[in-house]
Amino acid sequence: MALVQSHRNLPVVVIRGGGDLGSGVAYRLYVTGYPLVITELEHPLLVRRAVSFGSAMFDGMTSVEGITARRIESTSAVWLTLNTDEIPVLLDTDDTWRKLKPRAVIDARVAKRNIDTTLDDAELVIGLGPGFVAGEDCHVVIETNRGHRLGRVIRRGGAEPNTGVPGNVMGAGARRVLRAPAPGYVIAQVAIGDHVAEGQVVATVGEASVTAPFDGVVRGLIHESVVVDTGVKIGDIDPRAVRENCFIISEKSLAIGGGVLEALLTHGIHPLPLTELARGSHYAAL
Repeated sequence: MALVQSHRNLPVVVIRGGGDLGSGVAYRLYVTGYPLVITELEHPLLVRRAVSFGSAMFDGMTSVEGITARRIESTSAVWLTLNTDEIPVLLDTDDTWRKLKPRAVIDARVAKRNIDTTLDDAELVIGLGPGFVAGEDCHVVIETNRGHRLGRVIRRGGAEPNTGVPGNVMGAGARRVLRAPAPGYVIAQVAIGDHVAEGQVVATVGEASVTAPFDGVVRGLIHESVVVDTGVKIGDIDPRAVRENCFIISEKSLAIGGGVLEALLTHGIHPLPLTELARGSHYAAL
């Protein structure tokens, strides 16, 4: 811990949640030079796993658009991981990420409610989406609802209320989301990026089958090691049927990441200078 504490003057940013939205934020901050740590659950409910740095919790490491994230077991490995030009992914418990004394914390868990985030978590605390109130439980809220306000930085009040309805894609809203018909493990019958036809079995949960509601590609599918309850989102079918889209960060996630970047910069939390940052060499002397 002495190593981490002796370098706490660096602008470490903790992102709680490595799903697709949190990963869009991580991408924006990584390429602009911020030292990042992502925290995640042991068995996260990730659907868009191909674009989620949190997938490192399952596989030990994962890459999204050429950026690698690696699961680490303790804060002592943070700087070693950053030195290899990778994003460390740490199990989210109070006695881990808080030891890093981050200058900024971003709650990207998108629980649609505030679980445990407080103004005291860091110099700058940012909440994504509904459930947060700027000035009460965080300093800034970023709008996550698709539309004219997407990615906007909110410094007073909260984001738009949770509609409970997924965003409309080519006329498909709630229909594009696959939900568990029963509790249990999700056994995939296809892979992320596969083209499927209407009525085709995408996965099974127990004895129940989950079928594609229309023709499209499988944009997301939950990991088979995760136990789900009835009604939990387990997959996503994209009617646009562009396979490449399954493996790149969405415009929504990048817009939200842009809002977070604005909030950090305007607060005075700046990244390491890109002229000095050789994506690892800057940490070599630590």
